[in-house]
Amino acid sequence: MSRVGAKGGGKKKGVSFIIDCGKPVEDKIMDIASLEKFLQERIKVGGKPGALGDVVTIARDKSKITVNADSSFSKRYLKYLTKKYLKKNNVRDWLRVIASNKERNVYELRYFNIADGEGEEEE
Repeated sequence: MSRVGAKGGGKKKGVSFIIDCGKPVEDKIMDIASLEKFLQERIKVGGKPGALGDVVTIARDKSKITVNADSSFSKRYLKYLTKKYLKKNNVRDWLRVIASNKERNVYELRYFNIADGEGEEEE
């Protein structure tokens, strides 16, 4: 009987993801407002892009964007859209998207380590 009681809710819990853009925003490589606008236009809900409604909310702090979803939302999809934004703005060559905490719900934009590859290019 306890199994039936545990299943009874039927509603999926909401998820929250954070995209930390601290270093690129400090260096003025990218504008956080344009990333927020890009996500609002591109996130698909029910197969339609831009129709977020009350299901998905996007909030912006100084250097962080928070995406809250009431239904199931794929973290891989958010990473895909962030990478697509970086490619569109020609900064994909310098920045990468990394899950930075243990729960894997915080993505961070970091620079590639260029210092490691300098010695290999000389011939």
